[in-house]
Amino acid sequence: MQINPVYVESAVVLAVVLCVHTVVWNQHSWCSIALFIQAFYVQHKWDRLLRSGGAVFQFRLAANSGIVPASMVMPLLGLALREKCSASGNVYFERFSMVVTITGMMLALFLSLIALGITRPVPTNTCVIAGLAGSAILYTTKQTLTVSEVIEVLEVLLIFVYLSLIVLYLLPRCFTPGEALLIVGGISFIVNQLIKRSLNLAEVKGDPVNYFLPVVVVGSLLLGVFFALLFCFMESETWVSSLFFHMMTAVLGLGILLPWLALFIGRHPIMWLFDFLVLNERRLYLLGYWVFLAVVATCVVLHQNHQRQSGSKKHQASTVVRKYFHLIVVATYVPGLIYDRQLLHVASVGCLAVFLFLEYVRYFRIRPLGQLLRQLLTLFLDERDSGPLILTHIYLLLGMSLPLWLFPGLCAPKGILPGAGGLVPYAGVLAVGVGDTVASVFGSTMGEIRWPGTKKTTEGTATSVFAQIIAVAMFLIFDGSINLNSTYSWIVGSISLVAMLEAYTSQIDNLLLPLYLFILLLL
Repeated sequence: MQINPVYVESAVVLAVVLCVHTVVWNQHSWCSIALFIQAFYVQHKWDRLLRSGGAVFQFRLAANSGIVPASMVMPLLGLALREKCSASGNVYFERFSMVVTITGMMLALFLSLIALGITRPVPTNTCVIAGLAGSAILYTTKQTLTVSEVIEVLEVLLIFVYLSLIVLYLLPRCFTPGEALLIVGGISFIVNQLIKRSLNLAEVKGDPVNYFLPVVVVGSLLLGVFFALLFCFMESETWVSSLFFHMMTAVLGLGILLPWLALFIGRHPIMWLFDFLVLNERRLYLLGYWVFLAVVATCVVLHQNHQRQSGSKKHQASTVVRKYFHLIVVATYVPGLIYDRQLLHVASVGCLAVFLFLEYVRYFRIRPLGQLLRQLLTLFLDERDSGPLILTHIYLLLGMSLPLWLFPGLCAPKGILPGAGGLVPYAGVLAVGVGDTVASVFGSTMGEIRWPGTKKTTEGTATSVFAQIIAVAMFLIFDGSINLNSTYSWIVGSISLVAMLEAYTSQIDNLLLPLYLFILLLL
């Protein structure tokens, strides 16, 4: 019997929703169930629009809309964060987590309204279900949020509307509707938070490390949107355009972003960064080790391209070759998570900035590296890179880094969460670095029994779960701060759920899997 993968994917997401609801059990968790029900119905409308070509924008090919898994990430993340902050007595971040939850629900409802508005004939039943879910969420918002918090939610929604129009118009076929919701929604939230904190500098406090990410995200967004619009009217491949690109990048970085960052950290960012990097010998050793791994990754890229140019019949890198980079990233992140998470935080943000800059150079064909990057990276394209951008390596970096960036340090005594929470920073390493890598390698080389309705194999999923359990045991040995107590069954169940999601989702697993494992381990 043929099974629709979308149903299994939705069932796994529902299991995660029920896990969160069982632990949290409040008005917002009930609303998350209502949101899941309406997202399940709306996803079928989006899928029909994509198949018929009736969607307003061009979305990524060979994938479903992904509305269900994407709609639930931000609400569930807010619920899990609120539970931890409530337990630690941090009222400010408890309220902040409520804003995250409601914002995620509002963004998902807005995307649902778009699908229902352009579907013909009008789906009456789905409209009724979406209306009931929306009414419940709006009523809960009125009862639980203050006026200023509601305004904050509306600000994020407004930024999301305009930003999604720009991104989806300029970058066709790069995202599914669900991926657009997740990525553009997250960027919109970060932009709003940075603007809010910039207008209230007197209330700015906390670790300076935490301000690097929002400044880099906003700076990269401004750079990309500005030149994407500019190069619609002028040629980008000339030396004059390339020189202008590099000059404006320097102006943005040195003239806007650095002073902006200085307002948050209270001193010159470059001097602060130098003192931060040379604080002790361990950091210098880690930096040297990471530079060595970066050289190794570069050599892999050059070697694979040399093989292609020397007459090899293989025109695309195999799955095993692409997973080399997963292993390199695991070797990069694990020592950082064990010995110096702050340094890893700053280094990963810097790496994101470099990746985005190089992708702009490749996309706009900026001289002297633009054409060279196009030739080198073409070998590693897969079916998910169907648009003008190559985002696979950026998604890998995000998947490994998001659990570290989202870690609720102020809600954790001494920066450590008890039980399964001790593995929260390792969620990306487990889900992507270990689980996804092992599943792909073993599934493609030795897998024979396929999951119904998908190309993934049961052997790949089983070895993925087993490898992640072994990785957890290794982390227990080398990281003395982890104390799992009696949460082993919860950890194994969480890993198994995320492995099943990996087997059935057609969305970007490097981005989706770490977030769901993060949410489950945080509970």
